[in-house]
Formats: sequence, C-alpha cells, structure tokens
Amino acid sequence: MASDDKTVRLWDTGTGAALQTLESHTRDVWDVALSPDGKTVASASLDETVRLWDTGTGAVLQTLKGHTHYVRAVAISPDGKTVASASFDGTVRLWNTETGAALQTVEGHTRDVWAVAISPDGKTVASASPDETVRLWDTGTGAILRTVENCFTQSLVFSRNGSYLETSHRVLYIQSDSTKSFAPQLQPLSTVFLRGNWITQGGANLLWLPFEYRSSCSGYIY
Repeated sequence: MASDDKTVRLWDTGTGAALQTLESHTRDVWDVALSPDGKTVASASLDETVRLWDTGTGAVLQTLKGHTHYVRAVAISPDGKTVASASFDGTVRLWNTETGAALQTVEGHTRDVWAVAISPDGKTVASASPDETVRLWDTGTGAILRTVENCFTQSLVFSRNGSYLETSHRVLYIQSDSTKSFAPQLQPLSTVFLRGNWITQGGANLLWLPFEYRSSCSGYIY
C-alpha cells in the first residue's frame, strides 16, 4: 500500500495483520509494485527515487536515483529482474533490480509520465502521459515501437499473455508484425469501436454517444 506519510505498509491478505512498515523515503510515496515471487517491493516517491525493499525483513535493497522530478509509477517485470519507473521529468527509466544499475532512459513524451507497465515477455514497456499518448518501447534498446495518439489514461496493465493492453478507458489489442523484429500494432479489440462521439462498425456510425458516456481515450495507429 502506498501512503502519503512516506511509508509503505505490507499486510497479510488473509488476516489483515500488519507485516512490515517500510520507512526510508523522505517524501510521499505515490505507487508500489510487488515482484512476482513476492520477495521484493518497489516504491515510487516524490523524493525522486525508487526504492526496492525485502518484503520479509523490510530492509532497503536498492535506492534507484536518476530521475530529476517526482516518480509517479513503477512496475516490475514478470521475471523480477527489471523495474520500470515513470516520472514527472518526462522519462521512463529501466533498472536492474539486483544491482540497481540503470539500463535505459526512455524519452519521447512531451509531458509528465503517469503510468508504466512491462509486457509478460519483458520485451516491451508501455507508458502513458497527459500528453494524451500511450507509447510502446523496446526494453532492450529503448527504441520507440508504437504511439497511440489521443489517448489519455492514468493506468496501464498488460494482459497475462501480452495480447491486450488495458487502459482506464479502453482495451487495446497488440499484434506483432512478423515483417519486423518486433513492432506491435495497437488495434481496437473488436470490429465495434469508438470513433469520436460515435460507436461504429465497419466504418458505419451505429450509435451517437451523449457527452457523459464518451470516452476520453480513443485513437488508431495506421
């Protein structure tokens, strides 16, 4: 659980008992991520750092420094070897969880980065920003793979098989292009989709949406 009192607290989900109180950040904590094996917690803070903690002992394993503004979000790769952090400095950074070494600094957003997620195979990191884009990056090279325009979201989650990317407003289908080494295509989940203020199918307008039912996340990559 992230907190506004600079701490991270761990709880037993079965009993509700407090297990650990993690204290080291010097400013508020905004996001946390738990490693797949449950042994490590990553935390993002206004103190411009990411910290990695041992869930059993509560000890700080690594303090990751490099961001020049608040760290808004963190994600840990499925193999537990990489942590991604998103910051108000407009970058996404990738780190080695074991050594704390910086692996990549990903730049391209024109505003703060609010959300980050790592694909199940660990090859792609997704990021979201109030610049109204969702971007996909190659974790190995830091190269941009795809950009979804006109998409404002504060959350990103990959599906378990990596086929879908869930945002706070829609689900995007990711299709690998076999003609390139790795270049996911983000497409609507089905043939019925949102275009502007209309629900459409096959290019035809089916239903006009009143303002209160309109999504703030829409767009295509052609």
